[in-house]
Amino acid sequence: MSDSIVNLCPKNFDRKTTALLFTDPQVEVLTEHGGAWPFVKDAVLANRTVENIERLLQTAKQHGYEVFVSPHYYYPTDHKWHFHDPLSEVMHANRMFERGSPLSLQGFVGSGADWVPALQPYIEDGKTIVCSPHKLYGPQSNDLILQLRKFGIQKVILGGMLANMCVEAHARELLEQGFELVIAKDATAGPRHAEWGNGNVSADINFRYLSKDVLSTDEIIQRLTPAPVSKADEQRCKQR
Repeated sequence: MSDSIVNLCPKNFDRKTTALLFTDPQVEVLTEHGGAWPFVKDAVLANRTVENIERLLQTAKQHGYEVFVSPHYYYPTDHKWHFHDPLSEVMHANRMFERGSPLSLQGFVGSGADWVPALQPYIEDGKTIVCSPHKLYGPQSNDLILQLRKFGIQKVILGGMLANMCVEAHARELLEQGFELVIAKDATAGPRHAEWGNGNVSADINFRYLSKDVLSTDEIIQRLTPAPVSKADEQRCKQR
């Protein structure tokens, strides 16, 4: 087998068993209209987070990969919780990700809980699997793991917000549940807080502990895109 084919074979993702997952691709954490913007603005703009998520969505849709979204919503009854961690206390106090009802979209459009406008066409195309909401940071409280297994997914390419909270929490649980993990390092961003510290720094460190594939959007797009391989070379790849 030629060196070019040896190098080519392991790079492409299998669209039958690989999916993209985005946590919280929502106004609240990715636009200037969101409550988190003062804390995430610098990292979102530096990483070009929204643009990179859009590029990944576009490529995934073009080449037939499944896309999953794990959203963040709070309903009126959630505000009756008896205690909070520091971040959820801030989110509840500022009514972030708020929806009026689990069964109604009244007031949803344009709210902090709504999708980022640039991403909306991909999320609402009738093919993206939008899971039930996670209530804190990980997917233990929603149906993400079930959905991934029902679709035969083995490898997850992960991006979204916030890098050091929901993205990292999802990454940890996915590993515990036996999934392979790829992290899109520039399709996410973390907050900077005067007292709590820089979430981008902690995420950058922990991502490398959690995944051997911490890749840029460009690198992921290259591996999502089918390479021009002849039938003979394709067969050789399968026999490796």
